[in-house]
Amino acid sequence: MRHTPVEVAAYRVESCAVNIRRNKETVQYVVDDLLRATGRAEARHFWFRGFRWFVTPLLRQALSGATRVRILDCGCGTGANLTFLEKFGSAYGFDISPVGLGIGRSLGRRNMARARVTAVPFVSEAFDVVTSFDVLYALSPRDERAALAEMFRLTRPGGCVVINVAAMESLRGDHSVLSHELRRYSRRSLEALVRESGFAVERLTYTNCTLLMPLLVVRTLQRWRGLAPEAEADREIRVPSPPVNAVLSTALYLESVWLRWFSSPAGSSLLCLARKPESPALHLLEQ
Repeated sequence: MRHTPVEVAAYRVESCAVNIRRNKETVQYVVDDLLRATGRAEARHFWFRGFRWFVTPLLRQALSGATRVRILDCGCGTGANLTFLEKFGSAYGFDISPVGLGIGRSLGRRNMARARVTAVPFVSEAFDVVTSFDVLYALSPRDERAALAEMFRLTRPGGCVVINVAAMESLRGDHSVLSHELRRYSRRSLEALVRESGFAVERLTYTNCTLLMPLLVVRTLQRWRGLAPEAEADREIRVPSPPVNAVLSTALYLESVWLRWFSSPAGSSLLCLARKPESPALHLLEQ
């Protein structure tokens, strides 16, 4: 079986790290395991394909009429999304995990730094779009608020944030172990959080609605028998067989077309586009 360059890089980084003695109970090493699994899957897995189809219209809306665009991805992991974001402008990213950064750099991704989402080493109001893809749900409430405050600081007036998070507590399952979820969001909770941070929400929708019923059944059964240990949970992110992957990819593509005009009432993820007011005075009036 042939592997993609991303998968090869992930295996190489994992092999180089085998001599590191790790405390498996710390959050960072759980995240590192997720990044290794992600590095092997993100090029071909139906979920990642669907995610990019869902995000594309929001980025086009956020950047309509913009020139010399600068984008920052907060918690960029392996940097795969930087390759995607570079279609829209100059893309930069940061992550706390040396494993994710190592995979990205081995693939030639250079605009990556090591930093925490609560203390970002970039100047204020430097970016047209700031993104956060599947990061916030793994943060403590205090760090969650601090991360959004940093995103607000980094976004230029009139610029946007694009946020993706896990949704619906009823969909907690084995994947929650691997991604170290502290919470799954509802539409109301995410909207309140984003507005409290100073942004005006322009679009908020659930995604992966087409997969909702099978996911609900599978994850209800997973909770009933007990969530899998971390060592086994990575099967949640493995690429399925080509026919299954193709069918699910097609389903998500069709959903992404529907979402260009409508919003979904439920789904395994929530996707938000929000804009920073042009002036602090306008923000105060909106409050």
